[in-house]
Amino acid sequence: MTDEPVTGVFGMYDDYRHGSGFGAFLLGGLLGALIGMLFAPRSGKETRDMIAERGQGYLDTAMDTYDDSRDKLVDAYSAAKGTAAERAEDLKVKVDEVNEALKVKVDEASVAARSKVTEFGKDARAGIKTGAAAAKTGVDVASEKAKEALEFVAEKAATAAPAPAGDAEPTA
Repeated sequence: MTDEPVTGVFGMYDDYRHGSGFGAFLLGGLLGALIGMLFAPRSGKETRDMIAERGQGYLDTAMDTYDDSRDKLVDAYSAAKGTAAERAEDLKVKVDEVNEALKVKVDEASVAARSKVTEFGKDARAGIKTGAAAAKTGVDVASEKAKEALEFVAEKAATAAPAPAGDAEPTA
């Protein structure tokens, strides 16, 4: 079993009714007026003519209401469309302003980056020159030390008396 209460035919009507009930009230009034006219003590022709006149009056009123509502809807749509266009234009202007500001910031950052690269390049060149000079000095010192070592070895070799070739005893 379901937890929903059984309300019968009227409960089904409540499921489909979405509103204040004004439409049902209006429909009831119209049906009551129609039934009242049908049972009125008039001749059939008079009743038909009266129904036709009132029907035409209701139709005219409905058409007027429709036209007024349609005009109001068109006006509201036009106003909303104009407002939307204005807001879209405002947003476009703001986007363009932000875009320009962003371009300026990117250009400034680019100039600053180039400046730093140039500065670091100059420092790097100076460091390379200093390193090259130190390396040249190191090579010159090493070359001088190598010359001194060779001269020392040559001097030691020259001062060492070579043994006469005939005095040495052969070893077997």
